[in-house]
Amino acid sequence: MKDWKKTLTKPSAPIIDAVSIIDAGSLQIALVVDDQSRLVGVVTDGDVRRALLRGISFDQSVGTIMNRNFIAAAAHASPDEILSLMKQKGLQHIPLVDGDGRIVDLKVMVDMIKPPGRDNRVVLMAGGLGTRLQPLTDECPKPMLMVGETPILETILKNVIGFGLRKFYISVNYRAEMIENYFGDGSRWGVEIQYIYEKRMMGTAGALALLPEVPEHPLIVINGDILTRVNVQQLLDFHNSHKACATMCVRDYHFQVPYGVVKTSQHLLTSIDEKPVQRFFVNAGIYVLNPEALALVPRDTPFDMPDLFTRLIAGKYETVAFPIREYWIDIGKMDDFKRANGEYGEFIKPMAIQSDD
Repeated sequence: MKDWKKTLTKPSAPIIDAVSIIDAGSLQIALVVDDQSRLVGVVTDGDVRRALLRGISFDQSVGTIMNRNFIAAAAHASPDEILSLMKQKGLQHIPLVDGDGRIVDLKVMVDMIKPPGRDNRVVLMAGGLGTRLQPLTDECPKPMLMVGETPILETILKNVIGFGLRKFYISVNYRAEMIENYFGDGSRWGVEIQYIYEKRMMGTAGALALLPEVPEHPLIVINGDILTRVNVQQLLDFHNSHKACATMCVRDYHFQVPYGVVKTSQHLLTSIDEKPVQRFFVNAGIYVLNPEALALVPRDTPFDMPDLFTRLIAGKYETVAFPIREYWIDIGKMDDFKRANGEYGEFIKPMAIQSDD
């Protein structure tokens, strides 16, 4: 039995405390209570990531982001009533409260029914040349470079497997035989691996037109030079909860202008902002795509993922951004490669692979 009492926090607590609660346990929720143990709000991973998109700092209070319009069930509700409410409202959690609104229990969907297998397929894009990492890539494709004790691509694979995904495609071009000889059919890791062979460089999305069949479920696409601890299950939950056609993972990027930035109106100076910090969200190289999104990828031509999202947005498809708050690094140049090796043990080393038992 999971201890729901460890999910409790106060409205005045900093958001980072709620993040720690969500990440530390398997319940994936923080329950916000007042001094009389009355439930006043809930915080899920989705609430946290939406706060990031709004620019809310983790130093602010939980009360600024908690969902006050949560759905709860009576303490005496039967399991069938609770499960029916979960299915009706599309919820993974239902807190139980007494007549005074005090929290007495927390019911979780995965504990009440046997969860379905994760049939989502994953495409690992590993066909690039890695020219910015020459001479390391003169004889070795970038995804096969060793970071710590493991090739980059194996670390990506193991971390995704840790979330219960078992069906993979690897898109290959440059020195494809090295990748195929190392990973084979995936049986070494208890997964299925098929290969997409790019006869020429197809960009960051073009290889998707070479899939042997259109997937039935949302497809996860990950660049083969990205090392991250992003929670793939939370990513899929976010994608599904927003009824998105396509989700792009984004990463906060900021830099400080080293000068005073001056604003003018014609010849008049109106303000001076000394060394301001500019903040943006940038593409993090991880995506979730519904089958209908793949129909917009042209065949037999190089095509990049930003172009696909541009088409999706122009076509009024539901496209959403999923902010990554976990560790993330794009190994694009030599400094990134050196940094990743230095951080391998603390942040990157693959998680233990979950059993299907």
